[in-house]
Amino acid sequence: MITPRLAAGSLLLAASCLALPASADTLRLAIMGEPASLDPHKISGTWENDVVGDLFEGLVTEAADGARIPGVAESWEIDEEGTTYTFTLREDAAWSDGTPVTAGDFVFAFRRILDPATAASYAYLLYPVKNAEAVYGGEAEPSALGIEALDPRTLRITLERSTPYFLDQLAHYTAYPVPQHAVEEYGDDWSSPEHMVSNGAFALQEWQSQTRIEATRNPHFHDAENVALDEVVYFPIEERNTALNRFRAGEIDIAREFPTQQYAWLQENLPEAVQVAPYLGIYYYAFNTRDGRATADPRVREALSLAARREVITDQILGTGEQPAYGFVPPNVAHYEGAELDFAEMSQEARLTRARELMAEAGYGPDDPLELLLRYNTSEDHRKVAIALAAMWKPLGVEVELYNAEVAVHYADIRQGDFDVARAGWIGDYNDAQNFLSLLEGGVANNYGAYANPAFDALMDRAAETQDRDARAELMAEAEALALADNATLPLYYYVSRNLVSPALSGWQTNIEDIHRSRWIDIEE
Repeated sequence: MITPRLAAGSLLLAASCLALPASADTLRLAIMGEPASLDPHKISGTWENDVVGDLFEGLVTEAADGARIPGVAESWEIDEEGTTYTFTLREDAAWSDGTPVTAGDFVFAFRRILDPATAASYAYLLYPVKNAEAVYGGEAEPSALGIEALDPRTLRITLERSTPYFLDQLAHYTAYPVPQHAVEEYGDDWSSPEHMVSNGAFALQEWQSQTRIEATRNPHFHDAENVALDEVVYFPIEERNTALNRFRAGEIDIAREFPTQQYAWLQENLPEAVQVAPYLGIYYYAFNTRDGRATADPRVREALSLAARREVITDQILGTGEQPAYGFVPPNVAHYEGAELDFAEMSQEARLTRARELMAEAGYGPDDPLELLLRYNTSEDHRKVAIALAAMWKPLGVEVELYNAEVAVHYADIRQGDFDVARAGWIGDYNDAQNFLSLLEGGVANNYGAYANPAFDALMDRAAETQDRDARAELMAEAEALALADNATLPLYYYVSRNLVSPALSGWQTNIEDIHRSRWIDIEE
């Protein structure tokens, strides 16, 4: 369903509503989808992180500018080998029911997320912890995991090897504690509003599915006296035009994305509200490489990638500063210079000629069309990109069936392999190339297309064991080059973050990870 553009008169009328004050001390935030869960072990999306990151806090957390700062841990020590971390927890760290947060809660949480029965799609992020992969694979007991409580306030984590990004990783929701006393009492129902206790700046009060989530300031949070807001209300709004309309009407204070087609108007009429910044993320399409799928043929994958006109998508369809992607790892990742597709410098005519040849070799063409199921999650921009790609592939004799679903359903379906080509995106959980390339390793839940290349996996394993940062980066670049040569995915563009933020708010700072915890936000009188 196409959302029509509003007439200019209604745009100007709505713009005048932006000056309406927000409800006293309540932040109203439009997130880009309905959370699948509020259990940190059962989520995987940035829209879920917007809520869960307010409700919980890890050993390490994020400042307003995205920098890593102490969270539940007030301090830590790292041994000379870089493999043993000893954390001292804050004396006043507490759950929202007043129960102390202990080192044992972290031990319980790490063992829970790495329990195969939990089925956490993000469990692999904790593989740097000693024996984590073996525990997740059922090859070792949970007690073998390299995490132990030396006493209620002292936690020791032992790694398989020195991992430069480990402290950054501990700010991610996979490393959040969960309340052992609540989980053991209520089971999977512990994260419902009537049972959830959390340790972040806010505590869950209500969750009306597909409508709103309400959280209030947690009086037991260790820094509660410096949290300005009394309440945060999250509205799950996948349709970007709807979020924009509600922002302009003064019904929400922050829209976590806006429709690209409105960018020029927003720059002219609401320049103080528009926040666009470089972003640590890649927008790509996953190719299903499972047996029986046409996209298991590398010739088909290469042809589809050759015919994708990335500059048309970034410049004409989007137009908000996105950069065409010819590699999988974004260019602003720290200490890394990656590879790129070998046809990046070819003319579009030469690319299309080569694409037709490859399709003919694979047995397809205008007289023998290839039928593809293309899935994308609900969004006007995603729809436009999908339609554009279908048109770009048509000269190759490709007939595309488009299928869209709301975001949680979309990712659940593509993890099951029910697609040929599927829209995906990845935002860095920490600033390291490994976080992106791990998506293409065998056995990883977020490897949606089930790409499998033993040589790629071997290079990534060697990189994980390499302490020299330059040598490690070279190994990962070699792995990326292999995946690009296989056309493991179809990288389209590198993200920019796009937010609408009311000028009445203070404390919002753009950052490369686009992480904004509500504890830093204030509403000016």
